[in-house]
Amino acid sequence: MSHITIIGNGNMGQAIAGLTAKGGNTVELIGHEDTSKDVTGDVVVLAVPYPSVSEIIASRGASLAGKVVVDITNPLNFETFDSLTVPADSSAAAEIAAALPDSRVVKAFNTTFAGTLVAGTVGGNPTTVLVAGDDADAKALVMGIVGAAGLRAIDAGSLRRARELEAVGFLQISLAAAEKISWTGGFAVIQ
Repeated sequence: MSHITIIGNGNMGQAIAGLTAKGGNTVELIGHEDTSKDVTGDVVVLAVPYPSVSEIIASRGASLAGKVVVDITNPLNFETFDSLTVPADSSAAAEIAAALPDSRVVKAFNTTFAGTLVAGTVGGNPTTVLVAGDDADAKALVMGIVGAAGLRAIDAGSLRRARELEAVGFLQISLAAAEKISWTGGFAVIQ
């Protein structure tokens, strides 16, 4: 089992903490502004809004070296909900990977809402977590954590696919913000 540190104790941080503990992992939950606590997990989940990531990297970047860093962010413009804030040929995950060259960055959980993680289902189907990354071992570790909690993990490819995952996350958030779908709903991948 893994020791997981989750930075961010909002809805997603708490949902991922419950999910990972359900799978038999040890979990520590740290508020993103609490820099007094050390990051001790082998896996570190950034469960914060994308604008907070730069502060976390500035204050904790050295302590993330050698760790699997899971980026769950969707870099959308929270003022207008009409665009992503990263260049069209990049992604939040790519920017995080560039800023943390000694970490193994994996994109996951950004296409799910907290409610579907807690429920474990979407429309009667197991909640699906899409996972992208360049390090096969890191990606397999994250997929194993998801699977141990009873959810479905699908390998979405290399970290280059994070851009598409972020677009799907953006679409889902936009639909929920416009009240076209609920915050407890989501997309299901049926195999």
